Amino acid sequence: MFKRFSTSFMVFLFTMDLVLTECALYVAGVLRFRLPYGDQVPWEMARVPLQIYGLAALIWALIFMVLSLYNPNRVFRAVDEFQLVILATTLAALTLAGVLYLTYRDVPRFLFVYFSLIDAALLLGYRIVVRAFFRLRRSRHQGMTRVLIIGADSLGREVAQALEKYGYMGLETVGFLAEHAQKRGAMLEGLPVLGTLDQACDVVEDYNIEEVVIALKHHDRNRLVNLVAELQKHPVRVKVVPDFFDLAFPRARVGVFAGIPMIGLREPAIDGFQRFVKRLFDLIVTTIVLLLIWPLLLLVSALIKLDSPEPIIFKQLRAGENGRLFWMYKFRSMVAGAEERRAEVIQFTEDGKTIHKIRNDPRVTRVGRWLRRMSLDELPQFFNVLKGEMSVVGPRPEMPWLVERYEPWQRKRFAVPPGMTSWWVISGRSDKPMHLHTQDDLYYIQNYSLLLDLQILWKTIGAVLKGKGAF
Repeated sequence: MFKRFSTSFMVFLFTMDLVLTECALYVAGVLRFRLPYGDQVPWEMARVPLQIYGLAALIWALIFMVLSLYNPNRVFRAVDEFQLVILATTLAALTLAGVLYLTYRDVPRFLFVYFSLIDAALLLGYRIVVRAFFRLRRSRHQGMTRVLIIGADSLGREVAQALEKYGYMGLETVGFLAEHAQKRGAMLEGLPVLGTLDQACDVVEDYNIEEVVIALKHHDRNRLVNLVAELQKHPVRVKVVPDFFDLAFPRARVGVFAGIPMIGLREPAIDGFQRFVKRLFDLIVTTIVLLLIWPLLLLVSALIKLDSPEPIIFKQLRAGENGRLFWMYKFRSMVAGAEERRAEVIQFTEDGKTIHKIRNDPRVTRVGRWLRRMSLDELPQFFNVLKGEMSVVGPRPEMPWLVERYEPWQRKRFAVPPGMTSWWVISGRSDKPMHLHTQDDLYYIQNYSLLLDLQILWKTIGAVLKGKGAF
């Protein structure tokens, strides 16, 4: 039996996709002939020509492979795989529709609609069944890839935690090997220390290990080379976690630069097709929203002007993707010179962390307090989105003077474009100062998907209406 995400399994997926697509095409023809919708057509017209079966197979195969639907790195999580299947079937169906328009115009439109719906349902449905099957096997510890972690320090434990999260890939961590004998028999992350580095080959044989992950901090190069050489005598795959693991930003990538293999420590967390989809999503949402709310923008502008003579729009330097500075726009909600009066409201936590937003801020105007309560002061940031400086969803842009106080790990939040709303916004906003809760942004970056963006947008509506943390 092949294993989850193995090459054989991906070939199985590819074959099933084509077979089920052809079945969907046949069933669509039968339904068009049988169902009483549209004009009655004879079987000769409802029957799909063999040439169209060939076209469908070719189009589906090409588009599914171009979108990397059979790349294990793209379909680890169910949500990512299902999104990709929906996108691929939609593009393939649209492509087939264009080809049919130029070639076989007699194909009934209802037949094509039936085919598109049935195909999407079949390709998603059998994947759900397959995932349930592998989940059942995993619960019985069948067909699992047995993994040994070499390294029992903090780096090794981080690897164990990461592998635990990816258990659905069919990975079973057996235990650790430590550098020092005194750790033998200890339990780390619920897993035993099975021995020392010198016993690596024996442990591999005794526990039927298939994958070895070397996670040693400040390792001796010669000792590491010898260890890998010994492991090469056994049928195991060996991976090495770099000892600068802590420097790596979310979704760091291994690639070739100028012909040299390198690990990108500060690569965009959202890149390629995902970035294209996110940008397209931003433009569509922003355009629709601005067309709907322009009377509200005029009303807010008039209220601000009537309340005080200062400019309607307030712009402030913020740190965006990769820490790049840009001018962020807001409706003015404070009196003139509010920035110079920052010292009046700054407070500190017990451990010296800065709190720069407080309730009942004396600098906020009467209209500004209402705008903040309803988050209407943020609306001009849609123009930042149009300019490409921000996204609709992403970590909120931080003020540069606070960024200077960041700890190194917090700068990982700059791996994606900043957003108007974020995971942090729906988790408490100012009740949880952003610079003290960077983990919310890191969660978003590590779990990014278009579906997550939609979920955040939906929950933002509730957060705005409740006004929780808005001040």
